[in-house]
Amino acid sequence: MTVAILTVDQRGSRSGPDLVPDVLDSLNDAALADPLRPFERTAGDEVQGVLVDGAAVVDRIGLLLRASTWNIGLGIGAVEEPLPSSTRAGRGEAFVLARQAVMRAKQHPSRLSVVGVPEYRAMRIETVAWLWAGVLNRRSTRGWEVADLLGEGLSHADAAHRLGISQSAVSQRAQVAGLVEGDRAARLLTELLDEALREER
Repeated sequence: MTVAILTVDQRGSRSGPDLVPDVLDSLNDAALADPLRPFERTAGDEVQGVLVDGAAVVDRIGLLLRASTWNIGLGIGAVEEPLPSSTRAGRGEAFVLARQAVMRAKQHPSRLSVVGVPEYRAMRIETVAWLWAGVLNRRSTRGWEVADLLGEGLSHADAAHRLGISQSAVSQRAQVAGLVEGDRAARLLTELLDEALREER
């Protein structure tokens, strides 16, 4: 079985509060697509989960990028079966690759890395993920306000009313926030992940 292992490590944990309980609540939120195995604290300030759906991976990476406090490693590969009920007890290639990815993420400006088999496919996924991260990391608080409202299905007019600004101001904020670019990158990343996760090896 090919799976995605998302391993994340808190940045600056020695000088700040423990953010693991809150991030576990976010990553295991019932509003998101269920992981194959839930996210758990694996060691210290690190958490890990097992996923088999591209959208589920992208939703969680988006949450982590927005928080700007995590090194994000994604490993794509096989796992030993049967997979135990606890993520911490899992073994196999994907877990090893996720460990490599989170270590690499600490050295990259985006704090995000993807390692998988075959390597060329993981590189394509990582490239799109970096471009998407670049859009999200530049998004301001005002940009996120507009993104959240439009993401709920509100029209530009409704978002303008909610924020107390003009429709043209909403459109301008959406453009500066890169909403179109971000949405397209997220969709492409989802498709690439689904292709990789459907592959039988």
